[in-house]
Amino acid sequence: MIAVLLLGGGGHCKSVIDVIEQERKYSIAGIIDKKELIGTSVLGYEVIGCDDDLQELFKKFQHAVITVGHVKSNAIRVKLFTLLKEIGYALPVVVSPLAYVSKRASVDEGTVIMHHALLNACAKVGKNCIINTKALCEHDCVIENHTHVSTGAIVNGGAIVKANSFVGSSSVVVECATVSGFLKAGSLNRVRP
Repeated sequence: MIAVLLLGGGGHCKSVIDVIEQERKYSIAGIIDKKELIGTSVLGYEVIGCDDDLQELFKKFQHAVITVGHVKSNAIRVKLFTLLKEIGYALPVVVSPLAYVSKRASVDEGTVIMHHALLNACAKVGKNCIINTKALCEHDCVIENHTHVSTGAIVNGGAIVKANSFVGSSSVVVECATVSGFLKAGSLNRVRP
């Protein structure tokens, strides 16, 4: 198994740990978090360093997964993605075995597909995205880089969710709409192209 570092030890990290354990493709080498948390653990995995240690840790581990969530802002996720790429880390795609990803869909580096998410034919998901639990990304939709499609959200066929966006829990993006920014939980977006 490939050893990966997890960057961020909060609630989203716990969910990603569960996905990684279920997928059985990667082993968790440790968690990177705030300096004062070194030596603590999250679900039995030790916090082994902080961002300042990433360069040195790269000598031993070349793969990393960003496990900081994205609710109010994705600034930390984008910063970490850029830093990891500059150092040379590979950012694998992590997919829950309980999710469905069509063989005709595409998912780019650093993206995590959580339990029971669905990506149908020709859906395209960019870099460093979160497709959260029970989210649906329908045929031909495009989810651009650094975006979070939250729990139970629906992005219908042909819709485009622009980079750095957040689609809140249970939100619906109607077919062929283009959205950007922050869609609050439960919102229905009827913007047409």
